[in-house]
Amino acid sequence: MGIFDKVKNMANKNKDKIADGVDKATDAIDKKTGGKHTETLQKADDAADKFAGKQKDTGTDPTS
Repeated sequence: MGIFDKVKNMANKNKDKIADGVDKATDAIDKKTGGKHTETLQKADDAADKFAGKQKDTGTDPTS
């Protein structure tokens, strides 16, 4: 098993932790840049959530 296979296996076992880390990092970067790159950072955050299998938070009530 190569190094990339090991990394891939570790990433698959820790999807939630990776998505949470990306979320924290993008929030910190967004704050430091004064919202200058919000759209790009949101795309990265959405991609991490998709990888983790999390649903996107649209801010709407799904029961309505």
